[in-house]
Amino acid sequence: MLIIEELKVEVGGKEILQDVNLHVPPGETHILFGPNGSGKTTLMMTIMGFSEYSVTRGKIIFKGVDVTYMPVHERARLGIGIMFQRPPTINGLSSRHMVEICAGDRKVDIDKLSDQLQFKGFLERDVNSNLSGGEIKRSELLQLAAQQPDMLLLDEPGSGVDLESIAILGDTINSLLNRGVQKQPSCQKAIIDEKPKSALVITHTGHILDYITADRGQVLYHGQLRCSRNAREILKWIREYGYEECVGCSV
Repeated sequence: MLIIEELKVEVGGKEILQDVNLHVPPGETHILFGPNGSGKTTLMMTIMGFSEYSVTRGKIIFKGVDVTYMPVHERARLGIGIMFQRPPTINGLSSRHMVEICAGDRKVDIDKLSDQLQFKGFLERDVNSNLSGGEIKRSELLQLAAQQPDMLLLDEPGSGVDLESIAILGDTINSLLNRGVQKQPSCQKAIIDEKPKSALVITHTGHILDYITADRGQVLYHGQLRCSRNAREILKWIREYGYEECVGCSV
């Protein structure tokens, strides 16, 4: 689904990522760990194609297509979707209209989707206007559910939300990835799409691992991927010994 080869990235003339190699097969969910400032969000924004993230070497291959220098909208049409950690407020654009834009030509039951995410009461508000952290996360996932991307890039989906919200988010993520509902069996999928989907998920605390199924974990440290193994093993090691000891593990 996603192959990254020898990727180097600069932001504002400063090198942030160094020789990153990453392979996410179809149907797999990978967790991206790393301390603050290690380049996790930079990697996601580069995969999505935002122009301020300058690729100086390497390739990004998505579904067999070289997207390294492709603009954001073309990557989205190919099937890459992103949940931002801190998305902006968009005044003058209702959440319902935003979801309709994300859906494009797909037939989407917006009310059913918003019910699943307990977001129906916010559809007529401007995007992210006067919403709590958990409500913003639900809004982001609602847009992704309408877009139905093949590759989900989720930047800290569990940050700033309460336990009830993180359970809802986890169920929706599993549903989007065709992984089934883990915590709330009453949640029903509003869109049926059985294509294999993949995800790359950033987490600092690891709490989201209690709600989604992860196939592998990666550690990004000082701009380099330094470890790759079972996500829960990595999380346990980080909690016990910290990142500096963790990066010494074998790949």
